[in-house]
Amino acid sequence: MPLPLDSTATKEMESSPETLQSIYSGTMPVDRKYLFDEGKLGAFLRSHVEGFDGELVIEKFRGGQSNPTFLLRCGARRCVLRRKPPGQLLQSAHAIDREYRVIRALSELDFPVPLPYAYCDDPSIVGSDFYLMAFVEGRVFWDPALPGESPETRRAIYQEAIRVIAQLHSVNIHAAGLDDYGRQGEYLKRQIKRWTAQYRASETTVCEDMNQLIEWLPEHIPANDTVSLVHGDFRLDNLVFHPTEPRVLAVLDWELSTLGHPLADLAYYCIPWHTLPRPTRGLAGLDLEALGIPTEAENIQRYQVLAGLPESPNLNFYLVFSMFRVAAITQGVYKRALDGNASNTRALESGERSRYFSKLAWDIAQRA
Repeated sequence: MPLPLDSTATKEMESSPETLQSIYSGTMPVDRKYLFDEGKLGAFLRSHVEGFDGELVIEKFRGGQSNPTFLLRCGARRCVLRRKPPGQLLQSAHAIDREYRVIRALSELDFPVPLPYAYCDDPSIVGSDFYLMAFVEGRVFWDPALPGESPETRRAIYQEAIRVIAQLHSVNIHAAGLDDYGRQGEYLKRQIKRWTAQYRASETTVCEDMNQLIEWLPEHIPANDTVSLVHGDFRLDNLVFHPTEPRVLAVLDWELSTLGHPLADLAYYCIPWHTLPRPTRGLAGLDLEALGIPTEAENIQRYQVLAGLPESPNLNFYLVFSMFRVAAITQGVYKRALDGNASNTRALESGERSRYFSKLAWDIAQRA
């Protein structure tokens, strides 16, 4: 269990001048390794995005994306380009064609996603496959404690997030044209195998906690094999909220989406209630009642009602699995940072986070 913080932790989070919002928000100049042929990109934009004509300005979003994401400006017009990272990549990772497919399908069902514009598989334009989508004006909350917001607003924001994840899991896969978006059945078995392989491919040192998890997880998979569309990375900073209302306008970053188990998605969303504010952007140890943030149990109960579940789900296994997957992912980011092709400038810190999550996952597994 994470050690609880004292009562001053919440106050410090409210008043600290160095905020997660200032670290991750906004854009920055494009690094040399991402420089584009602006003439080719401009021609593609003019042919696929209405009203996009004139001098092109390109900036990179600061926030951590394994698929580099860029803001394109042309006068008052803005759109977003998302591409694969450069360099050698792990097999099956960074499948942006799948991202484009799912946001296009969901946009037709009135689910909150950015409007997709075009997909391009010509690597001569930006160096890899990419897609274009609308820029959604709104707020992205990088700090789950939501400093500066009132307790009432915090609660409303978290209630909205649970509403949206329940809405996602209720999407009719057939109506969305996503019957073949992933194999139906044995999702957890396949995911454990996949992330074990991904972890081994990016392993830099021996981690006994990961080794223990790799043995434990396949032996404890629940019998329940429910299938729904899952996001795979559903968390607060992948949601764009209305500029003034606690209402989600768009869900971002669909790289890990597939057909899978909805409780794995829910458990992943609940990870911050088990981790410390630093360095993992968690909520453990904070005075949630004073902040107005629902407890994990309240989140699960609200999800149960919205999803129409007969009883409150037990998330223990799914939490262990989700933290194991985070450990594997962050180890991959760390390896890419060592290799010099990570998107996030803070990627070298991911090695520490990988060890943190593997230890926490193994602790929960032993208690479970």
